[in-house]
Amino acid sequence: MTIDEIRALDPAGMYGLLRNFPAQIREAVKIGNAARLPLSAGGIRNIVLSGLGGSAIGGDLLRTYLADDLKVPFVVNRMYTLPAFVGPGTLVIISSYSGNTEETNAAHREALKRKAKILCITSGGRTAKLAGKGPVIHVPGGLPPRAALGYSFFPLLISLAKAGFITDRGRAIRETIGLLEERARVYAEPDAANNPALHLAGQLRGRIGVIYSGAERFDSVNTRWRGQIAENGKALAFGHVIPEMNHNELVGWKALREPMREMQVFILRDKDDHRRVRIRMDITKQVLGEYTPRVTEVWSEGSSLLARMFSLVYLGDWMSFYLAMLHGIDPTPVAVIDRLKKELADA
Repeated sequence: MTIDEIRALDPAGMYGLLRNFPAQIREAVKIGNAARLPLSAGGIRNIVLSGLGGSAIGGDLLRTYLADDLKVPFVVNRMYTLPAFVGPGTLVIISSYSGNTEETNAAHREALKRKAKILCITSGGRTAKLAGKGPVIHVPGGLPPRAALGYSFFPLLISLAKAGFITDRGRAIRETIGLLEERARVYAEPDAANNPALHLAGQLRGRIGVIYSGAERFDSVNTRWRGQIAENGKALAFGHVIPEMNHNELVGWKALREPMREMQVFILRDKDDHRRVRIRMDITKQVLGEYTPRVTEVWSEGSSLLARMFSLVYLGDWMSFYLAMLHGIDPTPVAVIDRLKKELADA
């Protein structure tokens, strides 16, 4: 595969967006540091981030990354309505990259009625209008929401630290940027024999993907992989988390012998997975190997949890891009989603 072949299949430039993702994080950090928000952890009993798709995955990653540090519950909401507990003691984060997400704007209006504390992060649109004079983190627009993860995650992480919910994460952020800059140089070489993203895409080409991970910190990375395989690679993948899948889904690897042999399993692993989960993963890998020869372990990289999470996110993003290239498909358009939105608007 050559750069010229990529350009022919990728007219909107997803390749460049991925290559420049570390720079996007640098800019997002500046936005977070520059934001002057009337936000304090005092009096906040819970946090609800409301968003969909590429605007919600940043919330998922925040939820799992901060699970050991936040002293209040953090919920990601993907519905038109808000949980019943939302009220004046709730911080509602409205995350809509375009600002025009139908479900998120409905939840925004409900948060206003319930007099919740509201923080918006958006590039504009209806979300910015609904915010009025309330606190808004403005991020640059014009990207596919799934390619704006740096903007949807890092300004919020920094804002939560400044508000006193968590301690400063500057050191982990710097490590993450450095690691991704290093990996970008490898992943951006489409003809390199040592490009792991391209290698993984080759394993998945023409097959259904199955993504397994630990439940504690990497369920959100698991979700990201499946979403990117769908939106970029235009292919299906499903997944589950361990240990829960050991209590149900593992039994499903039994009857459909021929289809299962053609599935590609990726097990996302981290050095700090729970010790019993590590054992479960080893046993699960052996069991799955009886049904498909295509079981691949993918390990996180880095020292801090933040770097390790984003190392797998970034690898999965590139893998899904190369999957589109191998399928001969433009990774950027999401025509069926556009059709759905149009028909919803007409209805």
